[in-house]
Amino acid sequence: MTGYHLSTGHVRALVALPEDGETTVARAAARTLPGGWTLNEAPAATGPAAIVVTTGQAAVSADAATVRLRLPRTVAASSTLAYTTYTALERLRQQRRKVTIHATAVLRPDGRAVLLLGTKGAGKTSTALALAAHGWTHAGDDLVVIGMADDDHLAVWPGKVTAAIRDPGRPLAPKAQLVLTPFASGPAPLTWIVRLAVHPAVTAKSLTRAVPLTVNEQLRLHEMLARHLSGLPTPLTGVTGAPYGPVWPLDTPALARWRSHLITALADCRFDYLHAPDPGTAADLLTLEANR
Repeated sequence: MTGYHLSTGHVRALVALPEDGETTVARAAARTLPGGWTLNEAPAATGPAAIVVTTGQAAVSADAATVRLRLPRTVAASSTLAYTTYTALERLRQQRRKVTIHATAVLRPDGRAVLLLGTKGAGKTSTALALAAHGWTHAGDDLVVIGMADDDHLAVWPGKVTAAIRDPGRPLAPKAQLVLTPFASGPAPLTWIVRLAVHPAVTAKSLTRAVPLTVNEQLRLHEMLARHLSGLPTPLTGVTGAPYGPVWPLDTPALARWRSHLITALADCRFDYLHAPDPGTAADLLTLEANR
């Protein structure tokens, strides 16, 4: 095994990889993960590894200090290595009061972060692109990291720097990858959360305060914050194998309590529901409200 310092998702940890492991493809996946994915060879005797990767039939196990991944050799040489090790470090992120979520984030011109929530196809990416045309800054598409900063306030750390854009004239074609610019260079205070519904069927635009949060909204937040701990985005068998991998045994009662504390903080933040027929209208509503 060879020891490396892995930096990804705004945490750094020691990982052990097979001596003959190929990491070129995994390194190329850096732009698709929050905080990138960077390996630097570690000196000997630097302590126990947070992740140990071996080759063989796909499996995952964990104890208090180490996550052990066993990957088929071809999978270990693919981009799945980047995604599985990212997910394996989710427990460490949450121990450091950060969590990966499915969302898009933008920075207002005053530097404060706005979190855009919504299901797939809700308009998060297209609204963020429209906001960038209004002078806002991208802070991550589809995957971002949120949590508590050192001053115990909510913050957003830069997320995925690319966005998948579908060509309206070719709905079945692979999505093009767009590098987002301008892009945030560091964490920003989170002061506003917006759940989007952007669709041509919406007949009346609206921006409505979600106070108090409903039970359904709180359940959605719980599911969102725990998603990466269960490894849902990262089948161990890779994209050409079975569609689902094992459930990751990473969660702990302490992390569950911390996530409940985080949801309380999110509920205390400004939280709105936005309905609009198109991304431009959604961006106009948000820009107008931000300028009040």
